[in-house]
Amino acid sequence: MPVMEDALNTGHRPIRSFVLRQGRITAAQSRIIDHRLPALKIPAEKPWQDPWNGQRALTLEIGFGNGEHLAALAAAHPEQGFIGAEVHTPGVGSLLLQIDHAGIDNIRIVHDDVVTWMKTLPDALFQRIIIQFPDPWPKTRQQKRRLIQPEFADMLCRLLKTGGELQLATDWADYAEQMLTVLNQTRGLHNTQSDKGFAGRPVNRIPTRFERRGEKLGHSVYDLVFCRVNR
Repeated sequence: MPVMEDALNTGHRPIRSFVLRQGRITAAQSRIIDHRLPALKIPAEKPWQDPWNGQRALTLEIGFGNGEHLAALAAAHPEQGFIGAEVHTPGVGSLLLQIDHAGIDNIRIVHDDVVTWMKTLPDALFQRIIIQFPDPWPKTRQQKRRLIQPEFADMLCRLLKTGGELQLATDWADYAEQMLTVLNQTRGLHNTQSDKGFAGRPVNRIPTRFERRGEKLGHSVYDLVFCRVNR
């Protein structure tokens, strides 16, 4: 699943971890975006304002794809606040349709470059951050575009509350190993597995259409679960 982040890079042209593709947007998605997105969008260019005024534990899902996982999680936990970040407009439309159909009122959306936005956020903001199936950029020359790099891992750690959880999943074995190495070396992140290896599927992670398609192709899924500890 492609994600929207602009990889951390200072002093040079940014290396983006996403490519904007001209995905097909349906008439229903277009209508719901016009109707609902203005009220639910978090403007990435403006200073952070908590939509729930600090009264709810916050989860951030980066690159939510078609939104089915985020919608299910938010529906299961109406007492919490959920922020989904996605750059691809059809995915935003899909999530909005699910929100409208199910009457979900605890999701807000960042439809922009989430890394640039994350840089502006205060420390210890999220109880949980979820990144599922980021673009694997499988070719060697492309791997500098991968989202999970040391600088980005440091920022994820900074944005988690102490005791907060970072969940990741990928179906690319070599990217899974890279993630594991980077996160195990990130100060302030603790691998929840005693052997510092991969985790079982988190209870909240439902199999999405994207994952089911990968399983039909014989792809294994690798889960990683870390928690934030005092540095």
